[in-house]
Amino acid sequence: MSDLRIVPLHARHREDWERLYAGYAEFYRVTQTEEMRATVWGWIMDPGHEVKALVAEDAAGRAIGLAHYRPFARPLSASIGGFLDDLFVAPEARGRRVADTLIEAVAAEGRRRGWSVIRWITADDNYRGRGVYDRLATRTMWITYDRKLP
Repeated sequence: MSDLRIVPLHARHREDWERLYAGYAEFYRVTQTEEMRATVWGWIMDPGHEVKALVAEDAAGRAIGLAHYRPFARPLSASIGGFLDDLFVAPEARGRRVADTLIEAVAAEGRRRGWSVIRWITADDNYRGRGVYDRLATRTMWITYDRKLP
């Protein structure tokens, strides 16, 4: 898509980012408050924090997609990988390979940093997203568990 630019999240993207991240939470049926978004925004804006973000901008400079990512240690392989925590494209921008472009940008950042892999998870019923992921990556056989901590 020729009018698409991938750039680091910037303060000027705040309103678009809020809209996109709220849409992401809604898609996964996760209750997310303004305070929670403010916390994540603060992490991303802090140069010392591990969580980083890229956004896809349309020709008008409006953010239409987001990707949050961070490094993670891989002790078994003695390497560092990248974890793609959140990926979301505005519904009106879907079907234009925005997600592909964001994933490729995270992969380029990973190569720049010397990461060994980019990893992410998705919901089993995220069929549209899985179609993209199956095209760009290899599905693993690992099952994920969560143990809630008090």
